Amino acid sequence: MSTLIVALPAQPRLSSQGADAGAMPASPEFDYVYSADGGARPQPGRAVPALLPKAQVVIAVVPPSDIGWHRVTLPKAPAAKLRQALASVMEEVLLEDEADVHLAVPPALKPGEPAWVAALNKPWLKAQLDALEADGLTVDRVVPAWAPDDAPSGHFFPGEGDAGPQLAWRDAAGPLCLPAASDASRTLLARLGADIPVRWTAQPECGAEAERLAGGSVAALSAAEFLQAAARSEWNLRQFDLTPQRRGSRAAKELLQQVWQAPQWRPARYGVAALLVLNLVGANVWAWQQRQALGRQKAAMTALLQTTFPQVRAVIDAPAQMQKEIDLLRAAAGKPGEADLEPLMAAADAAWPPSRAPADGLKYEPGRLIVSSAGWSPQEVEAFRSRLRPLGYDAESVPGRLTLMRAKLPAGSMDPPAAPARPGPPTGMPPGAPPPGAGPAPAPGGRPPMPVQPLGMTPGASPQQMPQREPAAQPENAPGTAPPPAGPVPIQQQ
Repeated sequence: MSTLIVALPAQPRLSSQGADAGAMPASPEFDYVYSADGGARPQPGRAVPALLPKAQVVIAVVPPSDIGWHRVTLPKAPAAKLRQALASVMEEVLLEDEADVHLAVPPALKPGEPAWVAALNKPWLKAQLDALEADGLTVDRVVPAWAPDDAPSGHFFPGEGDAGPQLAWRDAAGPLCLPAASDASRTLLARLGADIPVRWTAQPECGAEAERLAGGSVAALSAAEFLQAAARSEWNLRQFDLTPQRRGSRAAKELLQQVWQAPQWRPARYGVAALLVLNLVGANVWAWQQRQALGRQKAAMTALLQTTFPQVRAVIDAPAQMQKEIDLLRAAAGKPGEADLEPLMAAADAAWPPSRAPADGLKYEPGRLIVSSAGWSPQEVEAFRSRLRPLGYDAESVPGRLTLMRAKLPAGSMDPPAAPARPGPPTGMPPGAPPPGAGPAPAPGGRPPMPVQPLGMTPGASPQQMPQREPAAQPENAPGTAPPPAGPVPIQQQ
């Protein structure tokens, strides 16, 4: 992850001519440190904002001399009113007008407890950010170069212009910045006891002066290393009205970057990677087992087909080919199939409501029986369908017509429901009763059968008035079969 750390120039001090603290030069230049991998091999430089390197994360560092630190008790106020509450609490310690002061609270905010609050000149800071972001650069964070820390430490760095070396100091009393050769610095250093450990650092150009004032060896710390150390701070001074837009997306981006790069997240990253690898391996093993099981099932179906029907040589779709062979055997034996005329009529007769009048007509198509009957209510249609379903059939209803067909098998079912028995003479007929073909006989239970008005016959006319017709051709789906025996449902074939 590429990182660009930009050092903001020190704020110009007020002069006798009344210089504007927020004024910016026409073409400001910024010192920066660029790193392509987030930390190693830093590349320092200086350029105007338009020529700064492009990076995924941009961090601006505020000089130690441009931040005032105040120890206050954080007010218990909602986030929307925290800025106003802070201004009220710090009204007596602020040296500038409240509208010209930018305040920032620590990252671990605990209302009601003492904490350090940073105070900056708002016009100057906003002018710096506007200059950086004028050419499309987005500053993700603004961090202090010298943040509070209870451990005593001091850093010597060159001042702006002829100001000379500066001393940035911090301890439990808070951070401050003083000229290294001033009386205040000498007084501060004189108060240090010999038993107090102090971490001294200095930029190379201030090394000799730092060793003289510190009274001992001072670790060298380049400007680039100082900026990188500041960028690792958890502070972010872009708060309240200086908060960048799209805070949610930026926060998510920073969190993802931290999870991807931070050392403390390394075990979690290793765990997630191991889990993904295990899932990938497990999914492949499971898929291989499923393919093996499917192959065994196909081989078993192929063997069953070739054992049952040796004449089948090439096996392309074993279930479809077996069904075809079974249909051929059934047709050769002269038995109707489940979607032929006789089973459909038997199912219609078994489910026909007792209160309904005889059907007006029948029409058979391959796999479908169309019954013409008008005046069905939705309740009667649903009751008719509910009686058909246990028999393995279903019906579609349009005004004046019902269409019977085989019901679709539910997912996971292996065998279709048992078809209704082939229609025949009613059982338990007394001796001497007329044969079934002589006319419609009452069905068991007292319910009349589903008679069908012959086509071409006027309702109420006697059978002798019907015109004589030649016998109809035998249905193609049952070659060689005898005409169906007369049953409860007489049919006039076309």
